[in-house]
Amino acid sequence: DPLPPPLPKKQLQRAESLPEQSRSQRCRGDPTPWASSIFYSIPPPQLRHEEGTPSSIPPRDRPSWEPKKPLTKSQSLGESAAWSSPQKAPWPSPAELTFGTADGVLGPFLESPAGVCGLVSGCQEATLARLLARIQEELVGPEEQQQLLEAELAGKSWAALSILDREPCCESGDAWYYRVGFAFEQAQLVFAAKVPKPCCASPGVLSSLGVHCNIQRLIGRVTNHLPQELVLPGSPGEQSQAPSGEEPAHLATRPVLQVLISPEVPYQTLAGFVKGSHSLHRTSPGHYERLACLLLLQVCTGLEHLRVQNVGQGDLCPENLLLVQCPCLPRSQQGKEASLGLSLPRVLISSFFKVKDKQRPHSTSQEQDWSEGHVAPASLVADELNVGMLIYQILHVDISLEKALGFRSNRLPEIPSLSIYSTGLKRLATLLLHRDPCKRVSVEQARSILQVLLWGPRQELFARSKKTLPLLRSWVEVKRALLLLKFAENSAGTLRSLGLEEWLCCQYFQEVTEHTLYQVTQALYS
Repeated sequence: DPLPPPLPKKQLQRAESLPEQSRSQRCRGDPTPWASSIFYSIPPPQLRHEEGTPSSIPPRDRPSWEPKKPLTKSQSLGESAAWSSPQKAPWPSPAELTFGTADGVLGPFLESPAGVCGLVSGCQEATLARLLARIQEELVGPEEQQQLLEAELAGKSWAALSILDREPCCESGDAWYYRVGFAFEQAQLVFAAKVPKPCCASPGVLSSLGVHCNIQRLIGRVTNHLPQELVLPGSPGEQSQAPSGEEPAHLATRPVLQVLISPEVPYQTLAGFVKGSHSLHRTSPGHYERLACLLLLQVCTGLEHLRVQNVGQGDLCPENLLLVQCPCLPRSQQGKEASLGLSLPRVLISSFFKVKDKQRPHSTSQEQDWSEGHVAPASLVADELNVGMLIYQILHVDISLEKALGFRSNRLPEIPSLSIYSTGLKRLATLLLHRDPCKRVSVEQARSILQVLLWGPRQELFARSKKTLPLLRSWVEVKRALLLLKFAENSAGTLRSLGLEEWLCCQYFQEVTEHTLYQVTQALYS
């Protein structure tokens, strides 16, 4: 028999191009940590092609974790698709590399200096992502445990809970919180029972918000008569003493309320903290205003999470922002902040509603009504205005929403310059409280400004060097490396666990890009 004709050349070329096409489609459909910029969606460093960047690698010098392997004549289309899937990739990604990775695997990564820079940057970002997940688990507990607790508390009544304190441990604007115990797996867990105030509607249970450090978690509810042991502040005769062996008459008919169970036990509200910190602000303004930036940053982070979940905050005021103590460090590891009473608490947003049920104000006419003396419904005030008001309240500057909207943007009350953070906080408040809603910065941008105030870059960086994207990119890479070295040095020999401030810092350097920094520094330092 005659030999079959050779395979046409054009078909072979098309087959060779399929893996590259599949790779690009996979990159577009698979979100990565590098694409989580606030203002921009930036591809991973190894996929950027910007002139002069350490991580911009020509196609011929691509890192070997994205190889271009040509097809042989014996390969079919099904085989090429299998080769292009991540499971069959011959080289690991930066997130998979460890100190114990074999040198034979590392060799192809080391073929060019640019490839090494991109690889190191990718490994650092992957390490920060792992640290973020680990610290959050230490702060809020494993998500699997919360699911087990929700299942265990389902259908339970007050009989399953032990009341640890008759008096509330914390009072917010819309609820009282009581410490209660619950036996779980041979351990006595301490929860908070959230009892709504009579003037407030019974709160709804939003169990699908996911786990977040700055959102109050609700793991159960109890709907029956309140126990007689609980003391409700302000109730008539609540403090009166009954004869021995008898209960006061008003306790015999307790109302039926939907009480929510939360694993976080608040000890104070932000309003109480601000009220009791006047002397600290005067004696240690630098430490206090840094703490103010960290508290505001947590509020912005929580608001961002709620927006992603299509949920809004009900009343974002200091009275409804709860403070929870973080796990205590050994006394030898506590710094100056702890000795001054300035240890960082965790902020919890505790009031929610579905966005589809209420409308946010976006028209100037609504806000004009408020500036003329009409009372603004708390649930209809834009998040940006609420955060701007919080800045003044935390810094002990008296201001109301009506006065803020009545001022022009450059005539807001003066914030005294007491520390290196004062000017930046004043600038942020001005941007958030601008009379024109279209010219206000968003909550996402406010979060970025607070991150720059806390961890840089400072304005002094641009005193000798012109602000450029390559300069900001180099700053990010150097600071990221120094941050990981700092964590390694601090943990050597002390077994010191990372806390809330480290979680916030890791979050910043894991996602920040030079493009975000350029935008933020323009708004902050202009």
